[in-house]
Amino acid sequence: MTHPPAAQHYSELQAGSLQTGHHLLLPDGERTAEIQSVLVESDDFGTPAVVLATLTGGGVLRIAAGSTVRAAGDNARHLVLPEDNHTAEHDAAAPLQLVEQPDASADPAAPAGAVVVPPLPATTPGAVSAAGFAAAAGPSEAELALIPVPEGTPESVVAEAAAAHPDAEGVLLLSDRLAKGINTKSGSCLKDLSDLAHELFVILKDPENALAVADLLNVLPFDGNPGRWSSVEAALALSSYICRQTGREDRADVYEKLLRAPDAQETDPFKARINAKVRQRSLNEPNLYDKEIFRSIDNSNHDAEREWRLLRLEALLFLRAHGGSETIGIKELERRIGNELESVRA
Repeated sequence: MTHPPAAQHYSELQAGSLQTGHHLLLPDGERTAEIQSVLVESDDFGTPAVVLATLTGGGVLRIAAGSTVRAAGDNARHLVLPEDNHTAEHDAAAPLQLVEQPDASADPAAPAGAVVVPPLPATTPGAVSAAGFAAAAGPSEAELALIPVPEGTPESVVAEAAAAHPDAEGVLLLSDRLAKGINTKSGSCLKDLSDLAHELFVILKDPENALAVADLLNVLPFDGNPGRWSSVEAALALSSYICRQTGREDRADVYEKLLRAPDAQETDPFKARINAKVRQRSLNEPNLYDKEIFRSIDNSNHDAEREWRLLRLEALLFLRAHGGSETIGIKELERRIGNELESVRA
């Protein structure tokens, strides 16, 4: 195998450079294969782990999502596979080399095993734009002013909401725990606040007190902890839905911007693009707990069915706050949310 000159100037590219339609010159230096699809596999914690490029003729190129590849010059065209790699699979531990070569298929002197990477277009239909993803900035100060400042302490807001429903056992249990003191650094405390807001709206049909409680969470910034942020996300999604149902569209927009604000915090373009793809996949393939609900129905376990439906409702509200997805539109989401509200309130 011929290597590029050692004196060649190199720059680095992230592993996410490959896209559908790129042609790969296989290690024998004679055959080429087109990339059929590019997929990102996440680990069990939801972090992008491996970029998989599936070839039309069979085989998969595997590259660690966080790895970098070396590029010759600023307009690299070819990826050179390691000498000992005689298949279309790439060992994630071995770095890929990029060699400046305008057209490997037409140049007999091209290094064997070069992977053709044509220049990326400015925009690709259907592709996730890292720049557009990072542009999902949070609301302005003027927009944030649409969220009213609570009167009194957070504990007094909870107490007032509980006082409006003295016979609601679920509200009383949550408010008793929160009355001891609200600590925004505590994940369990944030979960109780989110659960209380949902209880007030979903079960007791009290949107104003639900909003007041949710706003104690809605103004909290993302601190990098997904566990704590999940409660804030749920409160923001609920608040957005309540405002849209009550005609407060501008305020709903603010909640939705706050919900998406953490997406703009990643400054690395490749990681931003990967995060966008992972997020889009989660929106397109949400877990709506169908199996669990059907199993509960089959077992006549109404309590379990209600709990699973509440989780489904949260997932649907989250999708609604994101404006739907590529698989479920706004109108369908509105219909499903209405069905779940009717079911859990029955």
